Amino acid sequence: MRFITNFVRDEQGQDLIEYTLLLAFVALASAALFMSAGGSITNIWTTANSRLAAASSEAASQ
Repeated sequence: MRFITNFVRDEQGQDLIEYTLLLAFVALASAALFMSAGGSITNIWTTANSRLAAASSEAASQ
Protein backbone atom coordinates (compact mmCIF):
# COMPACT_ATOMS: atom_id res chain seq x y z
CA MET A 1 0.00 0.00 0.00
CA ARG A 2 2.86 2.36 0.78
CA PHE A 3 4.34 1.79 -2.68
CA ILE A 4 1.11 2.89 -4.36
CA THR A 5 0.87 6.00 -2.17
CA ASN A 6 4.45 6.97 -2.98
CA PHE A 7 3.87 6.31 -6.66
CA VAL A 8 0.81 8.59 -6.77
CA ARG A 9 2.58 11.42 -4.92
CA ASP A 10 5.79 11.21 -6.95
CA GLU A 11 6.07 14.09 -9.45
CA GLN A 12 9.46 13.19 -10.87
CA GLY A 13 9.42 13.25 -14.68
CA GLN A 14 6.36 15.47 -14.88
CA ASP A 15 8.35 18.23 -16.66
CA LEU A 16 9.39 15.86 -19.41
CA ILE A 17 5.81 14.82 -20.07
CA GLU A 18 4.65 18.44 -20.18
CA TYR A 19 7.39 19.43 -22.60
CA THR A 20 6.63 16.41 -24.77
CA LEU A 21 2.95 17.34 -24.94
CA LEU A 22 3.85 20.94 -25.79
CA LEU A 23 6.19 19.78 -28.55
CA ALA A 24 3.49 17.50 -29.96
CA PHE A 25 1.02 20.39 -30.00
CA VAL A 26 3.50 22.65 -31.82
CA ALA A 27 4.22 19.91 -34.37
CA LEU A 28 0.52 19.37 -35.08
CA ALA A 29 -0.12 23.10 -35.40
CA SER A 30 2.82 23.46 -37.79
CA ALA A 31 1.60 20.56 -39.91
CA ALA A 32 -1.87 22.08 -40.14
CA LEU A 33 -0.39 25.43 -41.15
CA PHE A 34 1.77 23.90 -43.88
CA MET A 35 -1.13 21.85 -45.22
CA SER A 36 -3.36 24.91 -45.52
CA ALA A 37 -0.58 26.94 -47.15
CA GLY A 38 0.03 24.25 -49.78
CA GLY A 39 -2.77 25.48 -52.05
CA SER A 40 -1.47 29.04 -52.03
CA ILE A 41 2.04 27.94 -52.91
CA THR A 42 0.70 25.81 -55.77
CA ASN A 43 -1.17 28.81 -57.19
CA ILE A 44 1.95 30.99 -57.00
CA TRP A 45 4.09 28.42 -58.83
CA THR A 46 1.39 27.83 -61.46
CA THR A 47 1.09 31.55 -62.18
CA ALA A 48 4.85 32.02 -62.33
CA ASN A 49 5.24 29.01 -64.63
CA SER A 50 2.56 30.21 -67.06
CA ARG A 51 4.02 33.72 -67.21
CA LEU A 52 7.52 32.39 -67.81
CA ALA A 53 6.22 30.08 -70.54
CA ALA A 54 4.42 33.01 -72.20
CA ALA A 55 7.53 35.18 -72.01
CA SER A 56 9.66 32.38 -73.42
CA SER A 57 7.35 31.78 -76.37
CA GLU A 58 7.16 35.55 -77.01
CA ALA A 59 10.96 35.81 -76.99
CA ALA A 60 11.31 32.81 -79.30
CA SER A 61 8.89 34.28 -81.85
CA GLN A 62 10.87 37.52 -82.20
